[in-house]
Amino acid sequence: MTHSEKLLFELSREGREGVSFADETFKEEEKAPLGLDGALLRDDIENFPELSEVDVVRHYTRLSKWNTSIDEGMYPLGSCTMKYNPKLHEDAARLPGFVNLHPCQHDSDIQGALGLVWKLERYLCAVTGMDAAALQLAAGSHGEFTGLLIARAHFDHRGEQRTEVLIPDSAHGTNPASATLAGYESVEIPSDETGRIDLAEFKKKLTPSVAALMMTNPNTLGIFESDVVEIAELLHQNGSLLYCDGANMNAFLGRHRPGDAGVDIIHLNLHKTFSTPHGGGGPGGGCVAVKRFLEPCLPVPRIRRNEEGYYRFDRDRPRSIGRMRSFCGNFGVLVRAYAYLRTLGHEGLREVSGNAVLNANYLRAKLKDDYELPYETPSLHEVVFSDARQREHDVSALDVAKRLLDLGFHPPTVFFPLIVKGALMIEPTETEGTEELDRFVAAMKQIAREAEENPEILREAPVRMPVRRLDEVRAARKLRLRWTPEEA
Repeated sequence: MTHSEKLLFELSREGREGVSFADETFKEEEKAPLGLDGALLRDDIENFPELSEVDVVRHYTRLSKWNTSIDEGMYPLGSCTMKYNPKLHEDAARLPGFVNLHPCQHDSDIQGALGLVWKLERYLCAVTGMDAAALQLAAGSHGEFTGLLIARAHFDHRGEQRTEVLIPDSAHGTNPASATLAGYESVEIPSDETGRIDLAEFKKKLTPSVAALMMTNPNTLGIFESDVVEIAELLHQNGSLLYCDGANMNAFLGRHRPGDAGVDIIHLNLHKTFSTPHGGGGPGGGCVAVKRFLEPCLPVPRIRRNEEGYYRFDRDRPRSIGRMRSFCGNFGVLVRAYAYLRTLGHEGLREVSGNAVLNANYLRAKLKDDYELPYETPSLHEVVFSDARQREHDVSALDVAKRLLDLGFHPPTVFFPLIVKGALMIEPTETEGTEELDRFVAAMKQIAREAEENPEILREAPVRMPVRRLDEVRAARKLRLRWTPEEA
């Protein structure tokens, strides 16, 4: 460790206060801020840190300087990239009328909020080519699980017992987990030499037991599944459904509507494609959109508007799978998505997808001579290289990622998708200009040279960060999230 920062508990000094008031009357009033009952506030919490304002401000300022963030530079994390996050949309989500909403307010008190969700549902349906949507989901994987529960409810209503879900090996890793949680057996479909679904294998495994195919499109190689219409037709002839993992929707916003290609259910990651920052652990937001025949199965409550323009919750839906999230979900994420769509409009969305594809292919062209490109098929919003050339010098994708930290960049996704050994999945945000892309290219080329000339510097990276290379397995399995005095 090259830097260290004590915990607030360790910085604490007995008797030190953040704010001191000479007027004792005012101090008593301070105990009941915002009209709260002072009797409900505690002032005797054991081991509560005692610090001055300066202590606290300097502590958090020092920590903030350790971060690598989208506000400092390019964030090329593949398949989960933080997209365009305008500060204007952050302001919208913090408007007092939204921030001070209480989830238990009566419908009549929150007409503006309900109207925003109602309109957002229609915008997202227009973008995807679907008929109805639920917006209360907490994340994309929550959307996957919800979508499969909708499929199950659909088949239960028809009296059909289907047990399998087909999942391509180029899908997101959460797809098999969602299928299992929903009670289905996952059946893997291999990719062909182009990186797309192997149609022959798909046809072999399409049996009467198949409830759905979960297709990530574009897939995790960044490749468009161009056989989607034929696949949808085969599924529908079999009585099965086509589920689309729409986490990569930023690749064809305003250009391709999955619903028009035969998709029956799709989930979107509102926190990835529609403005909310992602990559720091949340909060997220998911949307599940369906075709008309599946609308009765959507989660409750639904938001309705009568002829007078009054919005209300509709909970009387006997075929619904039930509630999937408390209240309206993470409402701030919905506000940002609404602001994003209203700001950009149809032409703006087309520009987003165009720039996303242009930037990814710019990096692909600039780096293909330095890093192995496992699939020659044209890719869209992200490009997947492998560390095959660097492995000749005993350098892995992880070493490349750690060295990028030294050179001022957040690392790309590594070792995923699993069908590419030593994968480096790079997804530049659509708003990056050529200057920042060129700076990233220069860093990647420097790393490629170092792998040949001085590989040890890569194996020891990072050397310029607050902490050196971490034991990631230990960090994941032996979490220490709560400080206790015994640890001091």
